[in-house]
Amino acid sequence: MQVPVPRNNRKTINAWAMYDWANSAYALVIASAIFPAYYNSITKVDGSTRIGFFGSGIENTAAYSINLGLSFGLVALISPLLSSISDYSGNHRSYLKFFCYTGAIGCMLLFFFTGPSLVYLGLGGMMLATIGYSGSIVFYNAYLPAIATEDRQDKVSARGFSFGYIGATTLLILNLVFILNQEALGVKDDTLFPRLSFLLTGFWWIGFAQIPLHVLPKGLYAADNKGRNFLNGYMELRKVWNQLRAQPKLRTFLFSFFFYIMGVQTVMFMATSFGEKEIHLGITQLILTVLLLEYLGIGGAFLFAWLSKKAGNMKALMIAVGLWMLICAGSYFIITPLHFYMAAFFIGLVMGGIQSLSRSTYAKMIPETGNNAGYFSFFDVSEKTAMMCGLVMWGYLDNLTGSMRNSIVALAIWFTIGLILLIIADRKRPSLHYPHSLTNQKKPI
Repeated sequence: MQVPVPRNNRKTINAWAMYDWANSAYALVIASAIFPAYYNSITKVDGSTRIGFFGSGIENTAAYSINLGLSFGLVALISPLLSSISDYSGNHRSYLKFFCYTGAIGCMLLFFFTGPSLVYLGLGGMMLATIGYSGSIVFYNAYLPAIATEDRQDKVSARGFSFGYIGATTLLILNLVFILNQEALGVKDDTLFPRLSFLLTGFWWIGFAQIPLHVLPKGLYAADNKGRNFLNGYMELRKVWNQLRAQPKLRTFLFSFFFYIMGVQTVMFMATSFGEKEIHLGITQLILTVLLLEYLGIGGAFLFAWLSKKAGNMKALMIAVGLWMLICAGSYFIITPLHFYMAAFFIGLVMGGIQSLSRSTYAKMIPETGNNAGYFSFFDVSEKTAMMCGLVMWGYLDNLTGSMRNSIVALAIWFTIGLILLIIADRKRPSLHYPHSLTNQKKPI
């Protein structure tokens, strides 16, 4: 039974968007800008980048990449369960709070990561933060259709995105100011301000999350134990998979998406590590690069939205994936900081565009079954599984060859496969008949 929730209420919507303000600090400060560079620096001993990891030696960046990949793999595994809890629980807010606090505590633990002997603490804190971030998003997203009518959901979702961007960049710039003024403040410990940024991220996350946790309704559905089945999320994924057999165009697109998004997400998470390890950039330079990526990502999203109107979604995606292939080819030969900044410029242009365009293309291709949530759950699990595969394979190749440059070759292969499958998908006709009385889609792509 639906719990009455006032829709299109400005106070409720702003409170909901503030959770994006709160948790996006993890995505920018921990996952993208400061922690990867700090981790690489703190785990390097006497010029050696190999660390002790479960009884064997491994490249520090390989351990980081594999740890991050396994984090997303775990989230992909439990996402259907979380979706079922979201559907059947009468207390969405408590689950949102649980994952919020889990992620924030993971960030705070990184403050105590002061050397290679505590590498398990560093990787464990990162894993907790990642699980908390991804797990809380499930319940955060579930509130959207409950607080806004369908005609306003795109606008409300965009508000959440903008709140998250402003909040995360505000905190990152604040941390940058402290790092740049370390000497002026008389601080001799080079690790202090980076570690304080991790601690501050945790407090920021929990602190600003109190606004949505106070304003948002306790639950979206009344608690009902009758017929509750927490395996429904997995059953829904199986149902979508069976339906995809009769939809060759959509199925081929999803396989293409799996390969190219594997490359995109791996670049986004490992670019900072590459800059620190291979180009020897400092934390300040890397933070400025990440800020550049953020600004360009927004412009790139609008650029590819315009391109999709002119050439169609599939052609625009082909152009984006083709550009990624060129970026990989050029990145293999990066030597100087200038080369890195040039690569970052082009990555920023295609980074936001390919993600937003992939989701909108998928939305146009799914059949009108009344089961959009199931299809998007499948899409989300596919993306997180791809992230796991990409990051683990990157780490494996990094450790095997001792150079992150060789992992770029794998990225180029993934993008090539994705482009070939995109071309095949574009040539396939949409299915005229779907199983289980699915209706035909007439959406232009």
